[in-house]
Amino acid sequence: MTNGAADDAVAPDGLTVGATASLVGVTVRTLHHWDAIGLVRPSGRTIGGYRLYSAGDVARIHRVLIYRELGLPLDDIGELLDAPAIDATVSLRRQRAQLAERISRLQGMVNAVDRMIEAASAGILLSAEEQVEIFGKQWQPSWVAEARDRWGDTAQWAQYAERSAGRTAEDWRQLAESTSALHDDLAAAKRAGVRPGSAEGNTLAERHRASIDAYFHCTHSMHVCLGRMYVADPGFAAYYDAMEPGLTLWLRDIIDANARDRGIDPEAATWT
Repeated sequence: MTNGAADDAVAPDGLTVGATASLVGVTVRTLHHWDAIGLVRPSGRTIGGYRLYSAGDVARIHRVLIYRELGLPLDDIGELLDAPAIDATVSLRRQRAQLAERISRLQGMVNAVDRMIEAASAGILLSAEEQVEIFGKQWQPSWVAEARDRWGDTAQWAQYAERSAGRTAEDWRQLAESTSALHDDLAAAKRAGVRPGSAEGNTLAERHRASIDAYFHCTHSMHVCLGRMYVADPGFAAYYDAMEPGLTLWLRDIIDANARDRGIDPEAATWT
């Protein structure tokens, strides 16, 4: 009989290594290793010298598998199996506390992923009422769905959704207040005749780009593309011109001038 055949046999006085491996769901090599390091030594041998595992040996293997599933290294498992009952209980209680902490951490990760999935679908984790209360009466909750339909398959939407998932109502309120202050300053600068390319104009353009960057990474080239869209899209144009007549065109011009000062040709700017 070959070694493999002997390993796969079931002897009267116990299970051979092959039968034991099949029973507990590990490889024969694993059992050989555990025998070599003294973790689980078979209680018997066949006449031919092959390992035989008793019911007690199999029970010890199952305990090893449980401890290994808990993340314990083999050296610690061996000490735990051979320790007095009171020492084993202390170790198990410590391991239980670590597991509870890990479960809590994993549950937090699951919740975060759930929020990201919801944010990717909904766009913002606020009710319609909360959106109007935070962003103002001029805000239309439908805008979020329209934005998702328009850009939902882009990397920028994915980044926006990821950031949105981590924001609370208070975070959104602070963003809204910052954006409102920016719009007031843009309108005031337009009325005061601030020229595109001036230091003040460039500062305002940078503030506007930073306001976009709060939602997704916005390069100067991308900022130019947004400025074009504001002018071309009637909805965006109406939104900005309601703050100050002609604000949309002026905003595009200060964005272009700011980009030009940073080496970007507005005429050749792309969404990169």
